[in-house]
Amino acid sequence: MIEVRHDRGVHLPGEDIWLDPSGSRDFAFISHAHSDHTGRHREVILTEATSLLMRERLGRPKGIEHIIGFRQPVGFRDFEVELLPAGHVLGSAQCLIRTHAGTALYTGDFRLRDGGCAETLEHVQADVLIMETTFGLPRYVFPPQHEVIAAIVQFCLSTIEGGATPVLLAYSLGKAQETLAALAGTGLEAALHPSVWKMTRVYEQLGVKFPPYTQHSAEALSANAVLICPPNARAAFDHISRRRVAMLSGWAIDPRTIYRMSVDAAFPLSDHADYPDLLRYVEMVKPSRVFTHHGFAKEFARDLRARGIEAWTLGGTDQLELLLG
Repeated sequence: MIEVRHDRGVHLPGEDIWLDPSGSRDFAFISHAHSDHTGRHREVILTEATSLLMRERLGRPKGIEHIIGFRQPVGFRDFEVELLPAGHVLGSAQCLIRTHAGTALYTGDFRLRDGGCAETLEHVQADVLIMETTFGLPRYVFPPQHEVIAAIVQFCLSTIEGGATPVLLAYSLGKAQETLAALAGTGLEAALHPSVWKMTRVYEQLGVKFPPYTQHSAEALSANAVLICPPNARAAFDHISRRRVAMLSGWAIDPRTIYRMSVDAAFPLSDHADYPDLLRYVEMVKPSRVFTHHGFAKEFARDLRARGIEAWTLGGTDQLELLLG
């Protein structure tokens, strides 16, 4: 079975390939273009969309890029790599590695539900599953997507009716485009923060269609305008005296999110798998061994073991826990 290690990133030492590592590595797979998954590596494997989005954010890469289409196996040294859609953001990919020792599927961030602006997740059977577990606790169960979107639209309409401007906080890559697409047919006009506008233009370059929008500036917004802004750019709406702000995040399931984020409302719009979908994905892949990382990795691995599935936390203390038990 393929050996898996963790040291500031997932590493397969037998194949000497890193999966979403931090720092700089010789040979790495980059699952998508969010900043916590990208890096300046000497040689990388990624999708075309991820490459274009990274260029917009980081500039021209200095290393060698191996751009691979989905479901197109490519050989590297003595192993083969095949990328599958992850459903997280546009271009996000899972990495299937085939070797003489077996197969390993690395998910990166993934989502089973269709978000509308990303490729729909696909899966294959694998001996080893390396999965992210951001929402790996039973309390994280997201409502149906259409209900969340309807609540967001109602928040915007009621805010405008009350004479204020709705501000939706959503990450500039992925969540913001999903939010923009959800406004189609509502009569609302979208004004995009410059960072959101840049990512949206790349999405359009890659063939995604959106309702009309403008780039936000300090000038007055129209009466029906909704400002879509990343959570770390609050200075962009300081000049709007009458506003109501909503956070769009899976963490909205936690009741204190409104107070922790200092917002008026929070809606559980997420581009990650919730707890039931994490369990469902393990059932879909049917691995002999599961490695969990990120989020509630230890808790989710424990729950899998309780279900009779061999599961370990990468970089965790499961073995000590089992010995003590």
